[in-house]
Amino acid sequence: MRPFLFRLFAAVALSAPTACATTAASQTEVGRLEAEVRTLRAAQASLLERLERLENRDAVSRARSVTPAPAATPAATASAKPQAASPEGGEPLGLAPAELTVVRLKPKKEPAPRINTAVAVVEPDEDQMEMFISPVEGSSGTGSVTPSRPEPPEKDPDILDAEYERAVAMLRTGNVEGGVETLTRFAAENPRHPRADNALYFSGLGQMGLQDPAGAAKTFERLIKTYPAGDAVQDGMLRLAECRVRLNQAVDARALYTRVVTQFPGTAAATQAEQRLAALSP
Repeated sequence: MRPFLFRLFAAVALSAPTACATTAASQTEVGRLEAEVRTLRAAQASLLERLERLENRDAVSRARSVTPAPAATPAATASAKPQAASPEGGEPLGLAPAELTVVRLKPKKEPAPRINTAVAVVEPDEDQMEMFISPVEGSSGTGSVTPSRPEPPEKDPDILDAEYERAVAMLRTGNVEGGVETLTRFAAENPRHPRADNALYFSGLGQMGLQDPAGAAKTFERLIKTYPAGDAVQDGMLRLAECRVRLNQAVDARALYTRVVTQFPGTAAATQAEQRLAALSP
């Protein structure tokens, strides 16, 4: 009896590790199978989605390939509309069709009708022509026109440049009055010359040298008004403000200096205007 029991206990002890190993292997196999099932389910869902898209695309293709039906008559269109429910029975007399056919209407290729744009030309009567023709000023009403005076020929630019240089040289050599007169005449006779604004500027400087601040102020005002985009405007405004100071017009001088600072910021003229404005401040 004892040997039998000994062998039984030995067999149980030996089979215990085998059972544990078998259980671990089974769990691993089950995990692998579950992973495969999940993969198959995902693949099946993707195939179902793709199949649904293909079916929708096939339905759209079949709908496009259907030949359009002829346009429905007004009577047929009216009959296709849902009818109102009967007031007595309470049941609808008709229903709208479940599917409607799309009918595309093509525009006509006929050209638009032509519009007659030709207008007959009718000459006015002589009496009507006299009504619209006004006599020229200074004439007797007979329609004669007084010939205009021919414009003087333009001077040679080289000659004009020489005149300007000669007038500036007169200022430098002491003939200030002659230089001022020549420069003023040069600017008046040649207002479109590139140096006309400079001629006015140097003329004003000459008048300031002759102790004529009022005349210089008028010259600088003419320069600023006539040539607002000239290269002598900034210096002309500074000189005009200086004339205002000499004429005891400090308020106008401050306004001119302030204008230079705000209109030409960052320039040398603006820097000078700021310095002189600070000196004028009470």
